[in-house]
Amino acid sequence: MSKVGVMVMGPAGVGKSTFCNSMMAYMESQGRSANLVNLDPAATAHEYEFTIDIRDLISLDDVEDELKLGPNGGLIYCFEFLLKNLDWLDDQIGDYPDDYLIFDCPGQIELYSHIPAMPIVVKHIQQQLNFNLCCTYLIEAPFMVDRAKFFSGALEAMSTMIFMELPHLNILSKMDLVKGKMSKREVRKFLCPDPMLMNDDEVQDDQKDLILTNPKYRRLNKAIAQLVDDFGMVQFLPLDCSDRDKSESLRTIVTCIDNMTQWDENQEPKDPAEDMEEPEDPEDQ
Repeated sequence: MSKVGVMVMGPAGVGKSTFCNSMMAYMESQGRSANLVNLDPAATAHEYEFTIDIRDLISLDDVEDELKLGPNGGLIYCFEFLLKNLDWLDDQIGDYPDDYLIFDCPGQIELYSHIPAMPIVVKHIQQQLNFNLCCTYLIEAPFMVDRAKFFSGALEAMSTMIFMELPHLNILSKMDLVKGKMSKREVRKFLCPDPMLMNDDEVQDDQKDLILTNPKYRRLNKAIAQLVDDFGMVQFLPLDCSDRDKSESLRTIVTCIDNMTQWDENQEPKDPAEDMEEPEDPEDQ
């Protein structure tokens, strides 16, 4: 059986928990087994219960109360503590060797950009527990309205892809918030980001004044957009969780994840003979 894990990453408030819940609901609808793993020491209640919860080991509230640390320092301390107690994670995951694990990760960008804690955890799960992992990185679809902000998010996604060294899937979450505001043709320009989006004729009127009054800002935005295009590494899939039962976007994302983690290839093949009746022995006739 396959041992598959999906690391759900992205900044705070981007919709990671909603995506995790939607993934769990989709798995149920397909008759597939999945478990939700919480790696966020500051997590709140989920629609689906956590099978494995880092707060059973350490919680941000306890760290803040006892060590008088702020949210950022406290979260880093929690992950340093986890690194010293990876045997706890081994014991927890060891009970679910053949299931599909969905890891809900914290929203602190430092963990995906320059603090090595998360990559160490990822490599441990890969090498010591033999899981096929992939990363999904979410940014909000409303960023498309502010194109400079969108390309900034795209750069962060690319940085995470390089830092984590995992098969990677970028997702535009909260697509329901831009319905009726952008046409499908406009949205497609952002799924495979084009640096031409930063040209004056592509920028919305309410942003032109800011860009045109500051030539350095304008050149910087175009340089960032060109950098994303030059690497050709950043593409997005849209995600709309507003209607899970009819979400084609969710089905597409799960299919991509299955391909990246080779989930289908690692399933035990079904014996066709099991569906066929055994032929009668002529001597019995």
